[in-house]
Amino acid sequence: MTDRDPRASHLARLAGLLADETRAACLLALLDGRAWTAGELARHAGVAASTLSEHLGKLVAGGLLTEERQGRHRYVRLADARAAQLVEDLASQVAPRAVAEPRNLRQASAGAAMARGRTCYDHLAGRLGIAVTDAFAELGLLRRDTGFALTDEGVAWFAAAGIALDRGGRRPLARACLDWTERRPHLAGVAGAAVCRHALDAGWCERIGSERAVRVTAAGDLALAELLGIPAGSLR
Repeated sequence: MTDRDPRASHLARLAGLLADETRAACLLALLDGRAWTAGELARHAGVAASTLSEHLGKLVAGGLLTEERQGRHRYVRLADARAAQLVEDLASQVAPRAVAEPRNLRQASAGAAMARGRTCYDHLAGRLGIAVTDAFAELGLLRRDTGFALTDEGVAWFAAAGIALDRGGRRPLARACLDWTERRPHLAGVAGAAVCRHALDAGWCERIGSERAVRVTAAGDLALAELLGIPAGSLR
């Protein structure tokens, strides 16, 4: 007889899925929230397409990825926000000193852009995400004393700004997500996703490069200053 927790074997299998550098590279790339083709991920991970296909099969079977086919192309994306949270939470535990220094100017520029502003699955991260989170807290829209929670004023702010909150699912309205570059939590959950989606749709931010980096546009600079009091020019 054993009193072993029945979840132990499932946890071990999940950990095994993540304990491979190629699969980890794919999961980190997919934190941009978009669907990638198998070929794109193979080039990104630096492995053959046949090798990558085997890894993707394991990740799909393990529930971390979902896939769809369009013609001869196979697209994959993170299965849901919980899968993204798992990957981001684990990535945030990597010590900064463990990350290799950039080898050239291109890598240095890409790293600086990611630190300045990026998407973390479906919400904003980097200095941009932290600035938005701090502004919410300073305006009384977000409580951070006992975890993250929108205040009544925060819910009203979204309505006044015309930003819809999808409150029909089980996902928390607000959640803290540890930022791996800033080492502080930024806003995630339904509210974080709504801000990010609106920022991209309204042209406040635009994607740059081939990774997750985003930059604030001139229109976004004005909107963030007007709606959240973030000093104009501070995020550009």
